[in-house]
Amino acid sequence: MITVKDNPVKNTNNDKETQDVLLEEKPDRRLLSYVPDEDGLRSNHDRRGALSEDENGEIDYTLYQQEEKRGQRYLVDYDVTVEFAYLSGRKLLVGKAVDISTTGILLKMSPEDAEYIENAEQVKLNFVITPGSMPEGYEMKVKGLKAHCVRLLKRDDGTAFCGLEFIDTLAQYAAHKRQNYLLGASAFCLGIITLVIIMMRAESVVYFRFNRWLYLYSIIAATFLLSRYFFATFYRPVKIDPDYTPGVTVIIPCFNEENWIRRTIHSCINQDYPVDKLEVIVVDDHSNDHSVERIKEAIEEVKAADTERGSYHTDTRIRYVVQPVNKGKREAMAVGATEAQHELLVFVDSDSFLDPFAVRNIVQPFKDKEMGGVSGRTDVANTYTNALTRMQSVRYYIAFRIMKAAESYFDAVTCLSGPLSCYRRDLVLRYADAWLNQKFLGQKATFGDDRSMTNFILRHNRTAYQDTAVCATIVPNSYTVFLKQQMRWKRSWLRESLIAARYIWKKEPFMSLSFYMGLMVPIAAPIIVLYNLIYVPVMHRVFPVTFIVGMMLMALLMSMAQLFLRRSSTWLFGMWFCLYYEAVLLWQMPVAWFTFWKSTWGTRLTPADLAEMEKERLKKERKEEKKRHVPKK
Repeated sequence: MITVKDNPVKNTNNDKETQDVLLEEKPDRRLLSYVPDEDGLRSNHDRRGALSEDENGEIDYTLYQQEEKRGQRYLVDYDVTVEFAYLSGRKLLVGKAVDISTTGILLKMSPEDAEYIENAEQVKLNFVITPGSMPEGYEMKVKGLKAHCVRLLKRDDGTAFCGLEFIDTLAQYAAHKRQNYLLGASAFCLGIITLVIIMMRAESVVYFRFNRWLYLYSIIAATFLLSRYFFATFYRPVKIDPDYTPGVTVIIPCFNEENWIRRTIHSCINQDYPVDKLEVIVVDDHSNDHSVERIKEAIEEVKAADTERGSYHTDTRIRYVVQPVNKGKREAMAVGATEAQHELLVFVDSDSFLDPFAVRNIVQPFKDKEMGGVSGRTDVANTYTNALTRMQSVRYYIAFRIMKAAESYFDAVTCLSGPLSCYRRDLVLRYADAWLNQKFLGQKATFGDDRSMTNFILRHNRTAYQDTAVCATIVPNSYTVFLKQQMRWKRSWLRESLIAARYIWKKEPFMSLSFYMGLMVPIAAPIIVLYNLIYVPVMHRVFPVTFIVGMMLMALLMSMAQLFLRRSSTWLFGMWFCLYYEAVLLWQMPVAWFTFWKSTWGTRLTPADLAEMEKERLKKERKEEKKRHVPKK
């Protein structure tokens, strides 16, 4: 497991710097390991196995992706106990795990111990997969996992490496040992929680005449939430058609992202996609750190990796643009759209990393000619850093897999998220001027570019969510930065939701009704919470048991959905997020109502942030100056 320092530019406060914990994949010896060779002499399919065919004889790209992911190895560092039969008894040896996949493990040990394992017909392994060393859902205690040695490498320094292949994959082991039970338990809990919520809302109908507004809100909130979970169960991503490969330009707007931009660029060019159909453009918005140097280095590395074969055409497929002055993220995105040569635009945030199959997956919904934009799924890259990042991991997964999936069922996703989204280029250019010059109540809109562009697209076209198009993004690991990010998001949500409310009624009726319920619930929530937790106990001397139970049930619903869908140990943090939302994040909404005009990001040093910091510095100096001149009594 590797620890990587977070970008210090993002931490614009005095919080203690936190080390981000990231999943560390074992690097391939080829930098462009997923890019198919144009000359056909060698492809990633040759190395990872031929494409599978389904029962109809058609290529099943989904199976190919699953097989590739099974063999992905992760660098680890924990002890493994190896048990096997020896003469009349059994022998126990201890090795150090070097890397692991769902199908096997590589152990470092002494040559003598390695020979014992090599000669054994079968061994049993005992070890603990620590959180963050493999993808979510695999963290567990492994006991008695059967394996056999497939290779042995001895070194001159007196060490040996023993490669072991599992008899059953880790996924099969987990399903047998615990995941089936977790699946059943979480499904049972989801059913009970849903039933109790429905019964409580039925009670609201009975008592509606005593306090119509309060009970109306509770009915609407429960209907909105449960309907999202309900329709999400019917969602299915569009399957891959291997022959459908429209031209794609990946655009990476960058500002002050020196720590992550190199990895982002590499993930965007290293895609399983035809080389003549994919290009990457990085637009640096006049960063004031070393981002431009990192961009140049990353592009040079990519081109150097292509010098041997020369069949990836990286000299023409990847380039960068540096803005002469900082103009904002929208301007950077618009520059990329203007420079693009292909029909589809994929926007990727500069601290987000694409799965090698992300581009191939995200373009599939565009087989529908009315499709205007598609959002991919965003996972959290630094999930296991601390409690805050775990909490965000659950929130991200439910927001995409439940909320966006439900909207996608009606082809009306209301926010094509910034970390990974795809648009038709002709539509982006059509709305570019209005998007760049957008104002709200006389104030220029400087953030919320993803929601804003989605609004332009959704007016006359469809928008969708593709769950199989995955990226991982870096989320704030300190509460100060997190709260600033959430405030910015709430301002843009409020602005764009009010704009969407003007036209969303033209869409599918139930989707429209759900949207308006989703708009009303968070806006009214602070008033409802104050009424139930302050007014009722003080004025009526009644403890709000029903309200607190309802709130806990909503939190449990999120946690159980995470456990059911992902079987991850992070499920408990779904409850923590809901409680934190009620205690802290909820109260940002009233502030957002009266500060929508603010242009600062809060999480990075944009010119607006620098101006605000300078303003605060001068204000502080004036106060200190006044204190020095106040006469002592």
